[in-house]
Amino acid sequence: MCQHRPDCPSADSTDREAAVVVASHPEQGWSLLCNGVLLFEDTGEILPDGQVIAPHRTLVPAA
Repeated sequence: MCQHRPDCPSADSTDREAAVVVASHPEQGWSLLCNGVLLFEDTGEILPDGQVIAPHRTLVPAA
């Protein structure tokens, strides 16, 4: 899917979120990456094979 050089990380790599955004819909809270990953603003993901990755953002404790 990716036509960038160097290639973007694949959907099954640990750094898959570093891929280039090809469609952004911030009003709906999601972006499509060139590796086929659907990335949500809460850091949840749907991979091209349908696998769901739960949100994994780091929570900062209140001071």
